[in-house]
Formats: sequence, structure tokens, C-alpha cells
Amino acid sequence: MKLALFDYGAGNLHSLGKALEAAQATVTVTSDWDKALRLDGLVLPGVGAFGPAARALPDDIGPLRRRLEEGYPCLGICLGMQLLFDASDESDGHGIGLVPGRVRHLESAVVPHMGWNDVETAEDPIFDGIEQLVAYYANSYICEPVDSAAAIAWSTYEGRRFAAGLRAANTWGLQYHPEKSSLPGRQIITNFVRLAAETRQASPDSVESRA
Repeated sequence: MKLALFDYGAGNLHSLGKALEAAQATVTVTSDWDKALRLDGLVLPGVGAFGPAARALPDDIGPLRRRLEEGYPCLGICLGMQLLFDASDESDGHGIGLVPGRVRHLESAVVPHMGWNDVETAEDPIFDGIEQLVAYYANSYICEPVDSAAAIAWSTYEGRRFAAGLRAANTWGLQYHPEKSSLPGRQIITNFVRLAAETRQASPDSVESRA
């Protein structure tokens, strides 16, 4: 599997790239959208601010959003999950808009939310092989989808329950950092690589036709 790890200037690229490689993916770090979308799948890393990351998105976001709507595999982590939304309270800028909704400031006594937290999960293949998920967080903002059915995982922090994961077509967003979440997190990354491979096998000419 050839995956694009997109570099918008502040992502946690090294540890995430190593985790993807451990899951048998070939990783290309790139800030070139044409190059990224010619590969088998896309990973949007965490760490950074919404505004600068949004400015690294294509000027015309339509083709990228359509590719995701059509089933192009994508994994968005932390900030990468937030970029799947329309906009954020953090700063100006337009996200991809794949998931209708907005990114809101986490209204809690202690922000950012740092450290380990239980994650409730719905039935979804991204969680295959995981009986109990405790994940590592580093976030000051949370995602509020218009349609709550988009959420496939939830966490509670200081009494506030929020979406910890979501899915739209073959795009998964995770508010926590699986690459820092021990064996269950690495299983999630392995599952994504497998799911991307299954999508690739179902449409074997799709990547070559875009080369």
C-alpha cells in the first residue's frame, strides 16, 4: 500500500510515518496534492493549528472533497479529523467540508485535554480486534457534526461527552493519536492500511488511471 502522509507544516510526521510503515505501508510525505491523490490513500496528521493547516489545502477544495465522497481512503488524526469539517472556532479558514459541522473550543476547566482517556466505540472495521480502547489525547478543540450518526466513537472529559471518531465513506477521523496509543492504537493504524488495501483491490485500475 502506497499512502500519502500530508505535510501541512506542523504535523506529527515521524512517529505516524513509522507506525504506518510498521503496518506494511509505503509512506510518502508530501505537500503536493496532485502527488498525494495519485497514491492509494491519504493520511492527515495531527498537531498544529486549524488556520495554517487549512491554508495548505487546495485552493479549489471541490475535487478533494469529491474524491473522499467517492470512497478514496483517508485517515484524519486530531487536527486531521478537524480539517474534515467546514470551519473551526480556533482560527479562520475553510476545511474540506466532508463532514457538515464545526470544530468548537473544548469548554472545560483544564484545557488542553492531555493524556489518556477511555474511548467508547461503535461497531466499525477500523476498530477490529480491539476489545477496550484507551487512547492518548492532546487537544483543545472538539468536533460537532451536524448529523450525530457520523460519530463512531466517543470520549468523556470533565463531564463533556464528545465525538472521538467519525466516518464518512472510506474516511475515518480520530480525535486522539493512535500512533501514541500503545497496541490498540497500532491496531487501528493496521486496520486502516488493510481497509485501504481492500478498497484498492476493489478498484485496481483507479490509481494507475490517475498517474
